[in-house]
Amino acid sequence: MAVKKETYAEAMKRLEDIVSRIESDELDIDQLRESLREAQKLVKYCRDKLYKADEEIKRMLEAEDK
Repeated sequence: MAVKKETYAEAMKRLEDIVSRIESDELDIDQLRESLREAQKLVKYCRDKLYKADEEIKRMLEAEDK
């Protein structure tokens, strides 16, 4: 499952939902495998968004100092 164009908050909410389902043991092995794959993609997506935001903020602050 590809991560669709969603906000950081939406991706985090989806991750929280996946974690909750995993912790409640409501997934069979096939669902667990698919959920873990989706979670991995969501984590990468969120990490990339945070990295890009951090870089943009750094550039803005550096430009402000000049």
